[in-house]
Amino acid sequence: MKIPLLEGRKVALVHDWLNGMRGGEKCLEVLCELFPEADLYTLIHEKGSLSAKIESMSIRTSFVQSMPFGLKKYRHYLPLFPFAIEQFDFSGYDLIVSSSHCVAKGVRHDDSVFHISYVHAPMRYVWDQFDTYFRQPRTSWPVRIGAELMRPYLQRWDRNTAKRVDTFLCNSHHIRRKILDYYNRESQVVYPPVELSHFRPGGAKENFYLVVGAFAPNKSVDLAVEAFNRLKLPLKIVGSGQDEEYCRSIAGDSIEFLGALSSEKLLELYQQARALVFPGEDDFGITALEAQSCNTPVIAFASGGAMETVTEQTGLFFAEQKVEVLCEAVEKMERTWKNYVSEAFRKQTSRFGREQFKKQMAHAIEYGYRQWKCDI
Repeated sequence: MKIPLLEGRKVALVHDWLNGMRGGEKCLEVLCELFPEADLYTLIHEKGSLSAKIESMSIRTSFVQSMPFGLKKYRHYLPLFPFAIEQFDFSGYDLIVSSSHCVAKGVRHDDSVFHISYVHAPMRYVWDQFDTYFRQPRTSWPVRIGAELMRPYLQRWDRNTAKRVDTFLCNSHHIRRKILDYYNRESQVVYPPVELSHFRPGGAKENFYLVVGAFAPNKSVDLAVEAFNRLKLPLKIVGSGQDEEYCRSIAGDSIEFLGALSSEKLLELYQQARALVFPGEDDFGITALEAQSCNTPVIAFASGGAMETVTEQTGLFFAEQKVEVLCEAVEKMERTWKNYVSEAFRKQTSRFGREQFKKQMAHAIEYGYRQWKCDI
């Protein structure tokens, strides 16, 4: 798909970091397809960890890449991220498309460049989820103190750099409200892509439950671990991340950690699982839609993007992030999982296809650029 108005224009894509294929990277992959000749800027790049399409781009990294343990311990350099992202030179570009959940939207550029930002979330660890990331009992005192000291600065930077964006897009109405609250800016919702052609119903269901995603604090994987420890039901967990070691340390015999898997193996698990457990507050939640595409119901915390991706016909909600509340939801699923019907799953997921995302992004970028050109 081409965008006629932007043919021949010099385009830069910006993404916070490149070290795995999560929801944000699946969105970025589509942007790379729209702009295959673009330069891709990022704080760090772990080669070989992305899809072939992203890896084929001209990727330019920041000085964080060469810092001690920059690839593996990059989160420790969070206070330097604003400075690092501001060092990129965008002179000569006509268009910047940033894909941002941390600092990517804060790039510096002059008024001759149109900047449209697709925001997966404002910097959640300094706004509404600060407690989740930095005020947990297992958070070390040096990390906690450092986070408390840096939080006001990062909030100011995040708010002030919103002025550098000409047009905001976002992945859900949940995030649209946050952009309005934190940046006092309006944004257009474009739902992220789901590979509906790949994720499809399979054979008979088995008796295990499934968690898929990064072991980030906001994902609350530890809550699922504690609940299934108590229930003694089989739980398979796919993914990796900063909380993985802790989750492994508290897991009982009924819980299996599978790490990163191929898309084929993940599809098989989605098809066989009794239900997907979605215990955290997510910005959107592509995994919940992937599961529903396989006719697998979702047990979701009633907050965030799950309220837009899951319905009472395709799953059930639990109201509090407490072990006993999640246990009650799983016990209810044990009684009702056979009641969910394929037509409800098909109806819910049909709104979130990859091609639909691509067309909406192309239209939003072209329209925004056209309006900007008329205003200058």
